Amino acid sequence: MLRLAVKGPHTVLSSSVCAACPYSPAGCCVAPPRLDLSDVGRIVALGGRDWLLEEIAAKRLVVGARWLSISRPKRPLAVNGPREAACVYHGPTGCTISHDRRAATCNYYVCDAARAGEHEARAREVHERLIASFVAWDKTINARIDATWPEGPTFDAAFLDWLGAMFTELSS
Repeated sequence: MLRLAVKGPHTVLSSSVCAACPYSPAGCCVAPPRLDLSDVGRIVALGGRDWLLEEIAAKRLVVGARWLSISRPKRPLAVNGPREAACVYHGPTGCTISHDRRAATCNYYVCDAARAGEHEARAREVHERLIASFVAWDKTINARIDATWPEGPTFDAAFLDWLGAMFTELSS
């Protein structure tokens, strides 16, 4: 069963099938998405700038050219199971961070195994619309970064504040 909470760029889709994923004990968390600049801006806009800086310092988030990667330490994902790499934020009952700190993809992804009955078509429609929005926002943010920071972004507090303001402007 899918649950859908439509909140614009802060939309959350969740599924009861995740707890019993047929693919892996960590489900899709074995390959977490990167946080693109629109994701980072969204997290900052929701008050997460200092959290991001702490996670970067702790190396749970790794700075890339224009994104943050989520680290994937190897550890047992099931009792007495083999050590497997998975999202650092994946715990025994699923994600350990709140929706406002996750990559948007983690909030709106609809697995092929998930079924929502009469709401499935709506959930998939919202998913596609959100993908298009985040792709467009990233394109605009990257163009503005090229003009403002030709050497590339710094992922410091000032840059993160700029991203938060940019995301708020674009998503309004």
